[in-house]
Amino acid sequence: MPELPEVETIVRLLRAQLVGQRVSSVEVRWPRCIAIPGASEFERELIEREVLDVGRRGKFVIISLSGGKFLLVHLRMTGRLLVEDAGRAAASGEVAPDPHIHVVFRFVSGRALRFHDTRKFGRLYLLSEPAEIVGDLGPEPLSADFTPQTLHDLLRGHRKRLKPLLADQRLLAGLGNIYIDEALWEAGIHPLRRAHTLSAEETARLHAAIRKVLARAIENLGTTLRDYRTPLGESGENQEALAVYGRQGKPCPRCGEVVRRELVGGRGTWYCPSCQRCD
Repeated sequence: MPELPEVETIVRLLRAQLVGQRVSSVEVRWPRCIAIPGASEFERELIEREVLDVGRRGKFVIISLSGGKFLLVHLRMTGRLLVEDAGRAAASGEVAPDPHIHVVFRFVSGRALRFHDTRKFGRLYLLSEPAEIVGDLGPEPLSADFTPQTLHDLLRGHRKRLKPLLADQRLLAGLGNIYIDEALWEAGIHPLRRAHTLSAEETARLHAAIRKVLARAIENLGTTLRDYRTPLGESGENQEALAVYGRQGKPCPRCGEVVRRELVGGRGTWYCPSCQRCD
């Protein structure tokens, strides 16, 4: 599933490609991917609206439109947003439709935005108030007001294990399997530690680690393990920088111990048993 760095990469590229574009038509090919409103209203309401900005909240892409409307996209596991310029968009209409493209947004300029989702878990929302969908999300880990004290306050009241707690989007927005494992390794903290047991020094290390691994992944245009692509169809490069995620049986880059994989809260979890002790 695309996490904060992948969604942030998508947002930055979409902003450059779509701001100022005016919608000429919308084609919903699989109505069930439209969560709010119905598919027919979704198509009708978008016509003639201009893209004013593209932003992000947690793992949601938020496209601000003229007339006070917002298009929210949650990519879930395999969703992609692909931009085609006028020439490529015209050529695409001449071949058999891709069965995994479920919504096509066409713009007056001839440019097109396609929502592609192999497993059909992604959802789109068109509404007047984004808080209806994203209002319960926790703090943004890269925001200026997310401090070590903020993280300490979030964790100290919980007796849950760190891995599943950090994956809770109501606690902290945007983190998922990859970057939780990478941040815990960077901080030298075991994923099974109880949240309330972290010292102030450990919490500060974890805070710094979260911001470091997220910033590095954004710089690398995200992590492509299977499905993720940028809106221009390119793979990310951050998979080359992963220390433990997906590396079971390989040596830890820090100490050489063999990286382990366990299921924690139903999620595959990678860690170094030497660097990340659970005392």
